[in-house]
Amino acid sequence: MRPMAELQAPAKGTASPKTQPRRVSVAKLLTTYSLLILTALLIIGFSLLLPRTFPTEFNIRSILGTQSVIALLALAVMIPLAAGQYDLSVGFVLGITGMAVIGLQIDQHFAWPLAVVAALAIGGLIGLANGLLVTVARIDSFIATLASGTFAFGITNWYSNGQQIAGLLPVTFTDIANVSFLGYVPLPAVIVAVISVVLYAVLEYLPIGRRLYALGANPRMAELVGIPARQYTIAAFVASGVLSGVAGVILGAQLEAGQPDVGSSYLLPAFVGALLGATSFTPGRVNVPGTLVSVLLLAVGIAGLQQLGAQFYVQYLFNGATLALAVGLAGFAARRRTARLRQADAARGPPGGGT
Repeated sequence: MRPMAELQAPAKGTASPKTQPRRVSVAKLLTTYSLLILTALLIIGFSLLLPRTFPTEFNIRSILGTQSVIALLALAVMIPLAAGQYDLSVGFVLGITGMAVIGLQIDQHFAWPLAVVAALAIGGLIGLANGLLVTVARIDSFIATLASGTFAFGITNWYSNGQQIAGLLPVTFTDIANVSFLGYVPLPAVIVAVISVVLYAVLEYLPIGRRLYALGANPRMAELVGIPARQYTIAAFVASGVLSGVAGVILGAQLEAGQPDVGSSYLLPAFVGALLGATSFTPGRVNVPGTLVSVLLLAVGIAGLQQLGAQFYVQYLFNGATLALAVGLAGFAARRRTARLRQADAARGPPGGGT
């Protein structure tokens, strides 16, 4: 705190009060957009080091296409986190919905739109089960979602007999992963952008978003002011399940096969994206722009390192180290945000007191 105070204090005999807000705004700018700045620096650095492979249309399209699934899962994780809950089932929901959308078309001969609706319904039902376990059965969200996810993983293996399901799929379905918007932007990235805009508007500008954040910040106080905690918590888990289902559909279209064990590898990057995103844009709370930039940061870092010749396991090292850093930074940002709010309340003084 002392270095910041010294920065804000004008120099003796030469300071002008006009310079103080400018210095404060620069510090706030760096804090608020640190992830975006770091991502830009990584892109510039890798482009200079790898001018023939990194800043290419193929590499950009590859990053946008492959990271769309992780971005959707990170957003799915973010919604319950906004309400103060953890959802560890998103990776398993990704697996079961990806398997369902393929298996229903190949084995049960469903039309692909009906298979997509069924997959999203499965994700929503798992989310509903998570919400009921947390709010009605009073099971901690960490345990409840891990249990439901493990159960979903068992159903996935039972349905597929532990084997990959593959076969002839309609081109209109696989086009979900293969078509590009305006010839440049992969359709999965467009889907992520549309969902992100809607989710951002809901969380930042509608009462439901403010109530979710209030519930996550102080559940007891939220209930005292009349926020129905049970309904909002269940809704958050259902939305998480449906978003995970969307990710499963896109993954199924990308792989053109159903793989029973594919989902678990996506869980860690999703949580890294959501938690690291809480350190930027709105430091101290999860938010949509921070989550998306975090996913992009991870993708750029891993892609650049791999093109520089790093071994295959660098992805796990990078994600693990970033998760530890993200949790620490998110907790620090949340504590700073709480401290600032308390200082603001103390500065206003008690209601009706003083002149």
